[in-house]
Amino acid sequence: MVNRLGLHARPAAEFVKQVRLFRSTVTIISADGHRRDASRLMELLLANLDCGATFTFEAEGPDAVETVDRVEQLLREFKEAEDRGEIS
Repeated sequence: MVNRLGLHARPAAEFVKQVRLFRSTVTIISADGHRRDASRLMELLLANLDCGATFTFEAEGPDAVETVDRVEQLLREFKEAEDRGEIS
């Protein structure tokens, strides 16, 4: 999935909000291998997930499958909103 705008402040804040709804720990792993806590906005912004950046996320905990499903859905929603011109 390609998001032209990357994961900038507004979607990053929503990403963190959604991650915090779950009990699992979610980690963002940037292409250089740096691991960041996805439940912390500053950590997510410091990951510098601009357009073209790739990352992996992993969830560990009692609701990890649900967490991963929601994060994947959220990223699709961001892309769809961007395509409709709702995110800028």
